[in-house]
Amino acid sequence: MSSSLPVSVVEQLASAHTHLAKSHVLVGLDGFVDTILHVVAQRESASKYTRMEGMRDFAGKIDAAAGLSANFEFVTQMVKLGGNGPIMANALCSFGTPLTYIGSLGVPSVHPVFADLARHARVISIAEPGYTDAIEFEDGKLMCGKHESLKEVNWANLIGQVPEDALLGIFGEASLIALVNWTMLTQMSAIWTKIASRIAPQLSGEKRWLFFDLADPAKRSRDDIAAALEQISKFQKHFRVILGMNLQESRQVGEVLGFPAPDETYGTVTHHASEIREALKIDTVVIHPTHFAAAADSAGATHVVGPFTAKPKITTGAGDHFNAGFCIGRLLGLDLAASLQIGVASSGYYVRNAESPHLEDIRKFLRTL
Repeated sequence: MSSSLPVSVVEQLASAHTHLAKSHVLVGLDGFVDTILHVVAQRESASKYTRMEGMRDFAGKIDAAAGLSANFEFVTQMVKLGGNGPIMANALCSFGTPLTYIGSLGVPSVHPVFADLARHARVISIAEPGYTDAIEFEDGKLMCGKHESLKEVNWANLIGQVPEDALLGIFGEASLIALVNWTMLTQMSAIWTKIASRIAPQLSGEKRWLFFDLADPAKRSRDDIAAALEQISKFQKHFRVILGMNLQESRQVGEVLGFPAPDETYGTVTHHASEIREALKIDTVVIHPTHFAAAADSAGATHVVGPFTAKPKITTGAGDHFNAGFCIGRLLGLDLAASLQIGVASSGYYVRNAESPHLEDIRKFLRTL
């Protein structure tokens, strides 16, 4: 991509606030309390330690302890809202979109970790949150989840909190709907079926954007993934559908669709996005590896190199910030390259600062690229 792209996007975002302030968004349906952890490699004193930097180091320690035992010390870096939905919603709120969040945020009252989101958005909780210990290394992370409560994220509990006519109203006012974390929400496919049959046919006006993130479907069966992809494809009748994936997720989806796994090169990943889009017959497919992002829509396919940093403050939630930024570009009517640029900038800012960027933060960040 041209080196002038960041400058062009800065200019295109100059008047974006007014448009975004009128663009209602609906996000759901998960919710997690995330504890970000580092592993101690060497304890030097009560207050000082050396962090275990690489995942292979950790794996080696575990392997060496096979048949014996081992003790690992974890140091909490922060406790924060988690789940693909709340993190993406938080990012979208920071961009200035009016937002409704429906998900597992705590019952009968919302868990305190979601208090900031509740101050900036309308939140409707239908179940207790899940819990994740995110063990972060410099070259990746391990997400250790406790998901028992997520079985309560189902159509009955959703309609119990938001009657069907009210849910139709929320869908109707939204310019973008994001339904994420299909993998962990075992009742999500059933919810999609109800939305497709009871909500979508009643919507009027221009097609709304509908964003899907399967969220690491490796632990779901091939048949389950194939069925979910078929559902996503059918939503194109009523929406402009976006399927967002990281590189590994795109390989898992591609395998189900019969495509070879792409290596991590610009052209191969961009072609892979086009293949998946053509197979599913949806509006947009976007894939975000660590160092760049690629996407395909009806106008073509392209990639944008990301502002990679080897020393991130945080990595958990980077993909959700990319998704939020990319969707902002779609909401603004920007082309594929500009949408990708906002996505990688949103993610790049977040991993450097451990907080969601505002619109002006993105403009300032893009000026540095």
